[in-house]
Amino acid sequence: MHAHPGYADDKQQVLSRLKRIEGQVRGLQRMVDDDTYCIDVLTQVAAVTKALQGVGLLLLDDHLRHCVAGASGDAERTDHLVHEATRAVERLLRRSEEHTSELQSRGLISYA
Repeated sequence: MHAHPGYADDKQQVLSRLKRIEGQVRGLQRMVDDDTYCIDVLTQVAAVTKALQGVGLLLLDDHLRHCVAGASGDAERTDHLVHEATRAVERLLRRSEEHTSELQSRGLISYA
């Protein structure tokens, strides 16, 4: 068990991002309460989702660098592997988003 979490150095940034996301979610609630057009609400849902993914990637990167890298002997090699793993997850998330958009454009899935 570590004395402090991997995100300790980025804690204020994480909290700031989460507070911004919280505001976005409140905005979504107002949009639904005001009977805003579905596509406009979905656009904001996508923005919140992307923002949460960004926080998740930051936390993952911090975890890998602090918790995983701290357990290794070769700091330079571990840092390279951590960076590589974080970029791979980032690409995976992007591909998932692109795949969903493609399916929507082809009419194979719909959120309306």
